[in-house]
Amino acid sequence: MVRASNLAEAAAEAEDLPEPRDIVGENEEIPIEEIFDEAFMQANTDFETFDEMVAASPSEAESAATLELVPDGSWDSFVEETTTFADEEEMVFAARDHWVETQLGL
Repeated sequence: MVRASNLAEAAAEAEDLPEPRDIVGENEEIPIEEIFDEAFMQANTDFETFDEMVAASPSEAESAATLELVPDGSWDSFVEETTTFADEEEMVFAARDHWVETQLGL
């Protein structure tokens, strides 16, 4: 089940939102640890940090930098067992919304 987000509603009600390019540049990459920050991880997972979650996963990955070592298929099961999310997609979209809300001060 994909969680409903109130991001659009909160943004519509907000006054004085910053310009998107003031938050992140056009070709700027956002570090994955910033998207999956400690507040998000502690509220929604069994882990303190994203690196800790990756290291505990059923793979040889030890941190977010080596996330590509997690075999296809095993991550969804791991996410379901150790987080409040049904699968990776749900977790990623929730983390994205959390990051945007944090950046916009919503």
